[in-house]
Amino acid sequence: MVQIKAVGDCGALVELGDSISETVNSKVMELNRKINEHSLEGILETVPAFCSVLVCYDPLKTDYNAVSKVLFQLSESLEGRTGTGGRLVEIPVCYGGSFGPDLSFVAEHGNITEEEVIRIHCSKDYRIYMLGFLPGFPYLAGMDERIFTPRLKTPRTRIPAGSIGIGGEQTGIYPMDSPGGWQLIGRTPYRLFKPEQAGRPLYEAGDSIRFAPISQEEYKEIKRKQEKG
Repeated sequence: MVQIKAVGDCGALVELGDSISETVNSKVMELNRKINEHSLEGILETVPAFCSVLVCYDPLKTDYNAVSKVLFQLSESLEGRTGTGGRLVEIPVCYGGSFGPDLSFVAEHGNITEEEVIRIHCSKDYRIYMLGFLPGFPYLAGMDERIFTPRLKTPRTRIPAGSIGIGGEQTGIYPMDSPGGWQLIGRTPYRLFKPEQAGRPLYEAGDSIRFAPISQEEYKEIKRKQEKG
């Protein structure tokens, strides 16, 4: 059941469900794509999330009634096909040690070894349901329940950019230095947030991420190349 709500005087929120699922999120991405392809007059930005799309518009060029009417029309024929569309982006990760100080806790919590945590974490392709919290922070669903781990009771005041974390049933990547409360299991040498760079980013909502384990030596080499540009 599609619901559309006004958000302030220049936004419309399209809700396509109330649960985190690939089917609902596929509809979100499909609608987001249709809105952008439709080139609606006055539309400034769309923000896809787990179950909804926020549409921001210029109130001097259009209004809520006009926008919501078109959004209802575009929402009528959504298919929500899973397993289609989006890119698959591989992210190298150096697990454990100073890069992943909570890897041992995740292993202990799941009653498995650290090596098993790494193998399990790298065994799936994770759909990016949405970007949020920080620019470029991907919320990834589909993690194996064997490595579900609660967040820290007391968040860290600073987490290094590139850190890979587990928070409850989800995993994600901190694209810049920031506070955070997820369990850190590794770090990627990739620089993920590049505000000075034009063009399409490394990944977007609707894409998928695959993690690949690397050694500390490989981490240092990739990091060196990244810093050189």
